[in-house]
Amino acid sequence: MQEELSYPVKAAQIKDQSQIFTVIADAAQRAALAVRFGLPAISRLEGRFTLQHERSGTITAALAMHASVTQICVVTLELFEATIQDVAALRFVPEAAMRQPLGDDTLEEDLTPDALDSPDEIPYANDTIDLGAVLAEQLALTLDPYPRKPAAALPDTATDDNANPFAALAARFGKPGGV
Repeated sequence: MQEELSYPVKAAQIKDQSQIFTVIADAAQRAALAVRFGLPAISRLEGRFTLQHERSGTITAALAMHASVTQICVVTLELFEATIQDVAALRFVPEAAMRQPLGDDTLEEDLTPDALDSPDEIPYANDTIDLGAVLAEQLALTLDPYPRKPAAALPDTATDDNANPFAALAARFGKPGGV
């Protein structure tokens, strides 16, 4: 699959000293990502990766992402600009090291609360880490699935706390106060 945003880095070039890579999406890349994510527009997408070799080909990364996107408010259906700033801890692991033999029952160990707080592990192959693809994925993960324009409010009829969905049914059967 061809990535809309690609910034390949050779894992072998990451040594003991941390290295910084900045990925900035150009206009065409932002437009393609906007289509992929169902957004009206992405006006800025930038990520700063700090990479450091950990061991056995594993690379740790700290990502600071900045983005400006146009979203559609789920309440008013109006377009609005949203600014996204996110930091993430990641680990790039050689694909071969991530494969577990069949029948290995370590899934229960993997789903501990500590494991959920650990950095996301991203496999890479052929000694190449695609920082652009990772930046696009992190943007997708941080997007609000139900974007709401600041100060957007539901109409009073939609927020009636006294409304009971069974009130009509209760009235039909003559039960007072609902079901």
